Amino acid sequence: MYSYNNLKYYNMKRRYLILGCSAFLLFGLAGCKKQIENQFPSDGTSSEVLFTTSGGFEQATRGMYYQMTHAEHYIGGSDAAVSWVSTMDLLADNLILQQTGRGSQRSIGNYQYFPSSEIQTFSEIYSVIRSANLIIENKDNIDGTDNFYGEALTVRAMAHFDLLRLYSKPVSGPQADLNGLGVPYITSTDLSLKPGRGTVKQTYDNVVADLTAALNVINADNGVGRLNRTAVLGLLSRVYLYGGEWQKCVDAATACLEVDADPGSLGSFPDIWTDASNDGVIFKVIFTEQDRGSDGQIKVGVAYNQTLPAGIKSEWVVTKSLFDLYEDNDVRKTSYITQTSFGGADYNAIIKYYAKADGTTPGILDVKYLRVAEVLLNRAEAYAMLDNEALALADLNSLRVNRYDGFVDGTETGTDLDAAIALERRLELAFESDRWFTLKRLGLPVERDEFGDFADGTGTPASVPGLAPGDFKWQLPLAQNDVQANENLEQNPGYN
Repeated sequence: MYSYNNLKYYNMKRRYLILGCSAFLLFGLAGCKKQIENQFPSDGTSSEVLFTTSGGFEQATRGMYYQMTHAEHYIGGSDAAVSWVSTMDLLADNLILQQTGRGSQRSIGNYQYFPSSEIQTFSEIYSVIRSANLIIENKDNIDGTDNFYGEALTVRAMAHFDLLRLYSKPVSGPQADLNGLGVPYITSTDLSLKPGRGTVKQTYDNVVADLTAALNVINADNGVGRLNRTAVLGLLSRVYLYGGEWQKCVDAATACLEVDADPGSLGSFPDIWTDASNDGVIFKVIFTEQDRGSDGQIKVGVAYNQTLPAGIKSEWVVTKSLFDLYEDNDVRKTSYITQTSFGGADYNAIIKYYAKADGTTPGILDVKYLRVAEVLLNRAEAYAMLDNEALALADLNSLRVNRYDGFVDGTETGTDLDAAIALERRLELAFESDRWFTLKRLGLPVERDEFGDFADGTGTPASVPGLAPGDFKWQLPLAQNDVQANENLEQNPGYN
């Protein structure tokens, strides 16, 4: 039997070899393919043998999730050029650079990203997709692989959707362009392929097709850190919201919430962010002390701060305009933020990824990729778009009663209801890779406040005041080496 440690070793070696092949999946690298297929630890198992038993599929599936933790410019990122726990907030208006930090991600926060920059997110997400496709391609080898197939379909869909959100124009809203450049939807491990990008609509339709197919085969429960049917429904509610398919969003969210509608109570909510509770968490990516990065450990929380003898040294802190939106009776205020002193100044530091409750190394926490709260907010927004204000308000109140001590049901209607839903989305999903994407899909500008980085609003303000709707910088650039290696891979406009 292939041990989990050996599997991790195999995937880690395979990952670095793959990424060294420069966007391995998109370009004709037959020699590289042979090299990849021949790389196994001495006591490992080849793919031809691995996919002949249920245990082999189990190992490959765990390896797929492991690949997600080690895509350092994606979910596994710490202070890489793109980090899933921080970048989408620092690109927007939730974060401001702390001047006494190391300056990590300063350039991307100032929209100074170019094809020549070292943003490897594109190829690293495709490394996750290839892990999923290996399982999908071999699903018919033996009986009893439906659940593994469903998990792989879901990972393939969510990874492509994240690529679409990063590199393409929105599917719906004022800035939508269904015929614009999508992202290559890869369903094969054939390294000789050189696919074009297709359109936004084609990519979106493929994401929906994979998720709906997964619904028919994936298990209702696969344990913590694994996708299941509830997660697929929750992801569909997200995808349909971005697609402007309001009734489909409502239907998917309703089916999801019929299984679990608890977003985490006032009492349990703080424990979610120390990994002491999984209340309200539909899917999370697990990180442990054993996960290794280039510095010895993967610490997703390092994107925000480090613990030093002199105190918490932050990279990015909460903007004063966002901090002031949290009321004192809001449990999120103290669960997400703490006031710290460093170098003689006070800051509002993010502690959402600060430390586990068990006292292990600071910064090593699980990434909560999908929560009940988001599904409630997705449905509330969709209901509002369908002019069903009563049900939209009911969803909003069901979240707020679990966030505000002493909350009395709100009675908002019309534009006030829309604003309340938008506010709760910002407050709830702050520092969870939502803010930039929400502004983008709604066609809203980034409008950074004029306050500085100190807790009281003094200090150094953001050097770039924001970004207008329609600016080409809403789509990240493809790395130049990726474009050069595949003549069918078109660069985003504005970066040529």
